Amino acid sequence: MDESIPIPGEIPAEIPKPELEESKNKMNVWLKSLGSLALFLVVGYVFFKSNWTWVMVLTAVVVFHEMGHFFAMKIYKYQELGIFFIPLMGAYVSGKKQEVSQKQSAVILLAGPLPGIILGLLSHFIWEQTDIYFFEKLSWILVFLNILNLLPVYPLDGGQLLHRLFLDDYNILGKIFVIISAGLMIWVAISSAFYPILFFPFMMLTRMFGDLQHERIEKKIEAEGIDLMKTYEELTPEEYWRVRNAVIKYYPQFKDVRPAPPYEISSKEEQIITTIQGLLQKSLTQDLSIGGKILILVIWVSSFAAPFFLDISSISSFF
Repeated sequence: MDESIPIPGEIPAEIPKPELEESKNKMNVWLKSLGSLALFLVVGYVFFKSNWTWVMVLTAVVVFHEMGHFFAMKIYKYQELGIFFIPLMGAYVSGKKQEVSQKQSAVILLAGPLPGIILGLLSHFIWEQTDIYFFEKLSWILVFLNILNLLPVYPLDGGQLLHRLFLDDYNILGKIFVIISAGLMIWVAISSAFYPILFFPFMMLTRMFGDLQHERIEKKIEAEGIDLMKTYEELTPEEYWRVRNAVIKYYPQFKDVRPAPPYEISSKEEQIITTIQGLLQKSLTQDLSIGGKILILVIWVSSFAAPFFLDISSISSFF
């Protein structure tokens, strides 16, 4: 039986490459963001026994942290940006970019925790000047949560930073790092009996196995002579329909979609386009010298000194 991917051949001029509606896509992203924020607030309200003050303070700390990532990604022209909240866990910023830079990634990852730590130290200074205890407690929340985020465990910012600086070129080492990080989080969740943490290792391992599936399918598609080293915008209509046929062939969720020809838009076309965008190769620009990596490491390590500038005697009341 012929296992090759059907070749659409010459595409009629009236059959363009389908595009996602940008405005609709942005609307969907922000609706999901607002929905996740609402769930975050409701769960926080229940967890903190109806104490809206600290629910709002913690939410503001999380939002401030994520806005640092968001604006850095905005500056570096990431697309489809959105902030998604995970109840009791925090949040993350999602965005897409075809060419990923080490230097830009380092700035983006540090743009979340560093401003939070600086704001925490400023809050401590305000407490010293005004003796308003709220600012001292706020300073500990800001410093503690942001330093926690800098720990060298994936998918925290610190773990992602080390992964991007040193492990992106070494696929096997990167996967080992993810597995070890997942194991540590499982141990923390079980030993602390705070089981919501298990969400992170579950998502990490799910994503890793998903990436492995993507890699296998990419190799099969490239073996058919299809070039995936380009952006979606660079795909010609003929290339789109050929990659689309490959997606239909290799992904079970699209088995009910007819391959081209005929050139029919499926009810699952948006999902197909998103899958194709995920398959197209993303290149990492190695634009950090050894000196640059050392500078980032010094900044990262120095951040852990922030608690020593706070009033250690007040930490008991923080907990």
